[in-house]
Amino acid sequence: MTRLREEVKKALSCKRVSWALTRFADNYVVAREKAYAGKDFAVLRQRVAQIKEETIARLEELAEQFVREATRRGAVVYRAASAEEARAYIADLARAKGIKTVVKSKSMATEEIHLNRFLQEQGLEVVETDLGEWIIQLSGQRPSHLVMPAIHMSRQEVAELFRRQIGVEVEPEISQMVQLARRELRKKFLSAWMGISGANVAVAETGTVAILTNEGNGRLTTTLPPVHVVVVGLEKLVPRLADIVPILEVLPRNATAQILTSYVTLITGSVPAVDPEGNYLPQKELHIILLDNGRTRMAADPVFREALKCIRCAACLNVCPVYQQLGGTFGAVYTGGIGVILTAFFTGFEEAAQLQELCLGCQRCREYCSANIDLPGLIEELRRRVVAKKGVGPAARVALAGILPRRRLFHGFLKTAARMQAPWVKEGKLCRLPFFPELTEGRALPPLSSVPFRERTAHLPRPQSPRGKVVFFSGCLIDYVFPGIGEAVGRVLAAMGRELVHPEGQGCCGFPAWQAGLPGTFARLAQQNLAALAEIEAEAVITACPTCTVALKYLYPEVLKGDAEWAELTRVLAEKVTDFSSFVWERREELLPFLAPIREKITYHDSCHLKYTLRASCFPRELLLAGGAELKEMEPAELCCGFGGSFTLKFPELSRAILERKLQAIEGSGAETVALDCPGCLWQIGSVFSGKTKHTAEILAASLKYPQAP
Repeated sequence: MTRLREEVKKALSCKRVSWALTRFADNYVVAREKAYAGKDFAVLRQRVAQIKEETIARLEELAEQFVREATRRGAVVYRAASAEEARAYIADLARAKGIKTVVKSKSMATEEIHLNRFLQEQGLEVVETDLGEWIIQLSGQRPSHLVMPAIHMSRQEVAELFRRQIGVEVEPEISQMVQLARRELRKKFLSAWMGISGANVAVAETGTVAILTNEGNGRLTTTLPPVHVVVVGLEKLVPRLADIVPILEVLPRNATAQILTSYVTLITGSVPAVDPEGNYLPQKELHIILLDNGRTRMAADPVFREALKCIRCAACLNVCPVYQQLGGTFGAVYTGGIGVILTAFFTGFEEAAQLQELCLGCQRCREYCSANIDLPGLIEELRRRVVAKKGVGPAARVALAGILPRRRLFHGFLKTAARMQAPWVKEGKLCRLPFFPELTEGRALPPLSSVPFRERTAHLPRPQSPRGKVVFFSGCLIDYVFPGIGEAVGRVLAAMGRELVHPEGQGCCGFPAWQAGLPGTFARLAQQNLAALAEIEAEAVITACPTCTVALKYLYPEVLKGDAEWAELTRVLAEKVTDFSSFVWERREELLPFLAPIREKITYHDSCHLKYTLRASCFPRELLLAGGAELKEMEPAELCCGFGGSFTLKFPELSRAILERKLQAIEGSGAETVALDCPGCLWQIGSVFSGKTKHTAEILAASLKYPQAP
């Protein structure tokens, strides 16, 4: 973790990377929406997912069919089980042909097998011809993006690179630099005897490979040299030629928000060619390497086979808040969350074991995925396997596995900490933490409450003639940090004629243990909470924390589904669980008569779990509008605040960098109050935002006409 933390700090110090990636990301979301105008993304990506699922199920059958059809049309197909076999095949081929210079078009598969370095060690000159890849090759850096490898470099840096490496002075103007690159690379195209490319699709039915590019270098690489080598992963296979169509519909739109790339090249069999000496060749050599390198193993894995549906559009990178700050540091050859999963199978488990820590768990990537891959779920599963193999650190073992499941010990620990924090609390804010000084760097955190919510419930207003009873699951943050939110929930429910019941036996929902890869500890906490909540017969179980809602409603049934004793109880309870704003909005006619107009300019922050898992972020907005608030949306509206539970403890600098973007959006809205439904986001945003930050329940409770229940 120490090495990774240092790499994160180093990446954050390079502001150019985050500036370029965030600027692109903001424009990307808007442009992508326009590119999909008239298209149904959900339908398209479902079709892509179906095609890829068929491919995974028939992987070996399709590979054999592809070999037969491509061979029948004049190609030589080699099935490489490993990176070593693929590299050796290409080197042997070049050696046998006496080839000295190779030109390459952009190919992640060749990056994956580290082909350039290997061929150069064999004495070959290897020239990348995609402009971004050529710049990266000249600079000796790693690509920072799957589709735009040099996005992190400025025009000035590229001009200086050209001056230093090519010996030519050029103005930092894109047109002039492109002209220079074209002039230099044309020499290589015309003298190279081998061209190497990747492929976006390989069609089993016809033996066709499809290549999507935006620069003419792809066509030049595949047509000019008399020997063309295609390196394509097994997962790029599709059964039929017609299956290319939905991938063509989705890939450019999701990658760069284009309706279609500038070039779409379909290659079926070998064709005539002319060699660099001007000799006519009736049939150029077409070699296709079907690369396994861990893909068969991934296909056999019941969970991770889903990752083989990836079509490398990089949309998950474009919207990832961590990637936008770190660029290529979040990954290896393949970057971002999908890069972590691919690294585990294509490169090595150990490297992926470190990188998975960087996933914030915001779930935004799943919304944009071309093939409907549950990437957050795959990261969680990888984390569980890492913990099963390597264990957790001593601090997590003590806090999560040792203290958290022991409710009385945990609550006693929090109450003791509340008494001992006094020396570091100033003006109601925690200005320094003795064991986590980075957390309070440049901000002030809310302290633990001296009187937790569970000790305040006796003083909550109660309706004289209750319409019903509601069980309230408070969660740790409301219970011990923000008890005022719980009191606000109680006042709103009382105004609606509902009696709030807070079972004493409830504890932490267990999400921190789930997030840390400790499903056993999570299951133990689930059973404790279920036992406590099931004691009360109630209309609903509500929470004012979306993360707790997700745990109770979705994760408890998942983790206990094989337990005969708990499965049915979990299912019944899950049907009653809902978040505060959804519950109130569905019964708004019972509340609105008791509200005075909310005369505030409010901007609403979407917590990730409320928006992407519960799909309920519209309800608090509707409540605030119905109450009379003036709602001012942020631009962009869907930025994560960077909290992420334990993420903010592991990577405080990164968490703070993500928060800075959120603050800019909040301040740009012109609102005086930030409303939200997540106490974790309140903890994060409220620690630095100078304006008011309130839970929706607090805003509604403050607008009640009557302080006591009717």
